[in-house]
This record gives sequence, structure tokens and C-alpha cells, in this order.
Amino acid sequence: MTDQAFTILMGGPLAATDRLLGRLKDTRVIAADGGMRHAAVIGITPELWVGDFDSTSAELIAAWPRVRREPYPPAKNETDGEIAVEAALSRGARSLIFAGALGGERSDHAFMHLIYAVRLAETGLAVHLTSGEEEATPLLPGTLDLDLAKGSLFSILGLDTLEGLSIEGARYPLSNFHLPFGSSRTISNVAEGPVRFTLSSGRAVVLARPYDLTGA
Repeated sequence: MTDQAFTILMGGPLAATDRLLGRLKDTRVIAADGGMRHAAVIGITPELWVGDFDSTSAELIAAWPRVRREPYPPAKNETDGEIAVEAALSRGARSLIFAGALGGERSDHAFMHLIYAVRLAETGLAVHLTSGEEEATPLLPGTLDLDLAKGSLFSILGLDTLEGLSIEGARYPLSNFHLPFGSSRTISNVAEGPVRFTLSSGRAVVLARPYDLTGA
């Protein structure tokens, strides 16, 4: 187990894929409210369970009596996920995986998770979001390498105007590209294997579907 790598169990959908289980294997785990329901599915016992527990049934609480719980009042200024992140950071976290942070019934929560991940990445943390079938990784100035299978789909969502964007290892490569804010130019690309992204300025998120090989 890596003391500085943490997984935050969130309330969105989560599929126990081999890729997901491999990523979570050597991490410490903190559950945020209803995200605790994923613990049994992925076979992991969190060291801490936080939140206001408004999304947690009495049956779920009874199923995990030995996991330390830290309850918070519903009228609070942070989401349960943010509380879990603060707990991880206080324990020395340098990398974070948000499992169950994509999709679900609340688009506002899913979008906020993406923005929050970028903000955390700007502080120097390694951040990754996953549903097991879909993944998101912040893209900031510098280089990002993603291990994707040939034929898997990915998109870049620019949160700013992007300058100096390069994509290598994809069906539709780019070199030192200017991407205006709001452009759809980087939607639905196809990996030819591992993909390298380079960015000079701006902020973005790379969304990938590693098991979706419809582009092959």
C-alpha cells in the first residue's frame, strides 16, 4: 500500500473493471457518504467514512460497524467529497482517485467533480476520476501520458482557450494547436495505443473510455 495514494469512494456509478481494481489496489480508501456502497463490490474496506449520511441507509451503516465514521451536519459549506479529500490531505495524500465521480443522476455534482479535480491538480496533486468504464484526468501545462488501448475513445474538454496543444499516439494528432474555448475540435478522438498530451497554457480535462473500442 502507498501511504500517499488515496481513493475517495463517491456516490456515482462504479463498475468493478480490472483496470479500476488495478488502480485502487495499492491505495488507502476513504468513503464519502453513499459512496460506501461500492466498498463491498470492489472488495475494499475504507479506513474512514465521512459525510452527512443523507445518502446512506441504516442497512449500509449496519453492514460496516468497524469502519470509523465522522458525521457532519447536512447544513454545511462543503460536499461530502470535499470533506473526504480534506481528510486524505491531512493524512499526507499526494495522489487522489475519485471512484464513482462520473455520471449519475446529478449533472451538477459530476461537473463540479471535474472542476474540483482540475483545481486540486493545480496544487500539484495527481488526480484521476473514474466510473470503471469512463475516466477523467486533468490536463494542465506540461505533458500528460495516458495508457489507452488501441481503438479506445477519448476527448479533451477545454475549460479555457488552450495554447500549444499537441496530441501524439492518436488517429487525429495535433501539433502546437490553438483550441478556442468552446470548440468541439477535440471531441471523439481514437487512441492508437498510449497517448501523450502536451499543453503550453490553459486548463482542460481528458475524458477517456478505455473499454469502448468502437473506434478500432
